[in-house]
Amino acid sequence: MNEPEFDPSHYKWGIFYFNKNDKRIFPPKRIKSMGWTINFANPYSVLVYALLFLAIWGLTVWIRNT
Repeated sequence: MNEPEFDPSHYKWGIFYFNKNDKRIFPPKRIKSMGWTINFANPYSVLVYALLFLAIWGLTVWIRNT
């Protein structure tokens, strides 16, 4: 288990994965069957996260106004 997502030093406050050496946008979670997490040290992943958030918010606003 030498994969970076298992190293506790790569987590801020124990929940936010932050590893500048890991170029993956969505690395697997510590328990791989739980899915993926976001690498907040990668600027592209933060952009993807923000766009996803805005898309869900926009869809919610659009549905409520129809």
